[in-house]
Amino acid sequence: MTDILKGAPVAKKLNEEMKNDVESLKAKGVTPTLAILRVGEREDDLSYERGAMKRAAEVGVEVKNVVLPADVAEDEFFKTLERLNNDNNVHGILMFRPLPKHIDGEKARKMLKAEKDIDGCTDGSLAGVFTNTNIGFPPCTAEAAMKILEFYDIDPKGKNVTVIGRSLVIGRPVAMMLMHKNATVTVCHTRTIDVPSITRKAEIVIAASGQMESVNKDYLSEGQTVIDVGIGWNEAKGKLCGDVLFEEADGLVDKITPVPGGVGSVTTSVLISHVVEAAKRAN
Repeated sequence: MTDILKGAPVAKKLNEEMKNDVESLKAKGVTPTLAILRVGEREDDLSYERGAMKRAAEVGVEVKNVVLPADVAEDEFFKTLERLNNDNNVHGILMFRPLPKHIDGEKARKMLKAEKDIDGCTDGSLAGVFTNTNIGFPPCTAEAAMKILEFYDIDPKGKNVTVIGRSLVIGRPVAMMLMHKNATVTVCHTRTIDVPSITRKAEIVIAASGQMESVNKDYLSEGQTVIDVGIGWNEAKGKLCGDVLFEEADGLVDKITPVPGGVGSVTTSVLISHVVEAAKRAN
């Protein structure tokens, strides 16, 4: 029987830890504060913003919503970002991307200070992931996958792990984080030949290709732990699905995260924990 690795208890533990840290910071006169910088009214941005605000309120983190119109002048956007960079009362900045085409997104990413980059998008944060140092913060989804492994006592040390996907949001950073835990990691991507033959040999599989239900039983084997990072709306089934075809994995692998209710439910808690950690580092 396959064990379901739910994200809710992982998020609950993170929230409890954050509450204690927030109380300690407030006792010193410091209120951890997140600035959400949003341009326009994209529904996916609004949905994530609501989730982040809810989680922040639960643990006592303050949120400043900085909303600019979709047609904001580029120089006005950069003035706003620079103001938040230099505001000592703002500990973390969540800058929604992609930005409108008339704003240089690469310039914005490079301008954001790594120490306030709670979503792990700057070069500084990614360097911190690769060097295993506290420069910025890891991408939240990659860290959420690691938090799930940690919570359920799944130690990657000495294990063969296959990561499907090489994006800077999850694939490459989670591969580095696994190596820091002494795992032996193989990264598969769109040019990898015969991916199933590789994933079947792994003890842990991180499915992060962004291809809904592309990982079927041919990719999997008994005894594996599968962390499904993908999420998308399956029109035919009328529900959210991950990168793994759950019906074929269930009963075959040893452990698997569900979609929804797995990695995604931990990601927002990780985001807010980065704000708290940023406040601790600054004080």
